[in-house]
Amino acid sequence: MIQVTVWNEFRHEKTDKAVQEMYPEGIHGQLAKFLSEDQFKVKTATLDEPEHGLTEEALEETDVLIWWGHMAHDEVQDEIVERVHKRVLEGMGLVVLHSGHFSKIFKKLMGTSCDLKWREDGKPCRIWNVNPSHPIVEGIGDFIELEQEEMYGEHFDIPAPDELIFVSWFPGGEVFRSGSTYRRGNGKIFYFQPGHETYPSYYNEKVQKVIKNGIRWCAPTQNLYPAYGHYEAREK
Repeated sequence: MIQVTVWNEFRHEKTDKAVQEMYPEGIHGQLAKFLSEDQFKVKTATLDEPEHGLTEEALEETDVLIWWGHMAHDEVQDEIVERVHKRVLEGMGLVVLHSGHFSKIFKKLMGTSCDLKWREDGKPCRIWNVNPSHPIVEGIGDFIELEQEEMYGEHFDIPAPDELIFVSWFPGGEVFRSGSTYRRGNGKIFYFQPGHETYPSYYNEKVQKVIKNGIRWCAPTQNLYPAYGHYEAREK
């Protein structure tokens, strides 16, 4: 059973009525709810918990970490970012959702600004599957249609993805690389764009399916972590 930790800033839900109504148990609560219905062992962590809920023990017990953040990226302690970064290199999977693209951990792993264009106008979004043989899109079909989603547009300042999974189209004419995978060290990373806090994206069954598939893809393998540093000669 894959052990999943859902990390959420959990700030909008405390102050914004529209977000409270959309996600009364918090975004992390909704993510944990549909993940728990599948073959995952799920726990949650939030920004205002001690060590942001990401203690060394908690991360050691995490196979895949899901990250959602937006208004308080700068409040995440650098020490915790380093701790998560180390675990990803060791093999922990990381699924970064929506505005988590601007989190300290994602920017550190990407090595770029991770900036983009955005617009919150309540209009639809069509998420096109551009990698139909990939396990992350199993059961998805040609595209995902969302009635409302925040516009994210190119240029998205990320490194060229190892694999491009989705490209989104918006009614304003913008397109966006909305699903990308990366490998860093022994770890695998999946970025997936849907998830604005006042829109019902995380109730959409196909969005849920993609996140579940992404967790399975990101889950650690039995591959050993390489030995680094001084190394004795194997041949005498």
